[in-house]
Amino acid sequence: VLLVESGGGLAEPGGSLRLSCAASGIAGSIFAMGWCRQAPGKRRELVAMITESGATKYGAPVEGRFTISRLGSKNMVSLQMNALKPEDTAVYYCNTDESYACQGGTWGQGTQVTVSS
Repeated sequence: VLLVESGGGLAEPGGSLRLSCAASGIAGSIFAMGWCRQAPGKRRELVAMITESGATKYGAPVEGRFTISRLGSKNMVSLQMNALKPEDTAVYYCNTDESYACQGGTWGQGTQVTVSS
């Protein structure tokens, strides 16, 4: 399985960004897809995950600000990030860890999100 991310970049505090991830190399549906992030000097943490049935799980720091969605039955997910804060600055990785622990599964290459004025 190959995960390819797009989006990210620089935003001002209070701004918005959108990330997308598409999986290839697999015939069936991936049970869970989503995002983990890692900031410099910090542990990797859950951002958001969504199952093939549409059930979602958000990390506490982003709940109410970020929205994850999945494109129908396809292995494609998007993350809409609103009301961004400087502490959202991190490398964001697309991930398929079914435990939502951001430890296993398949990983994308990572995309940088920087929130700064």
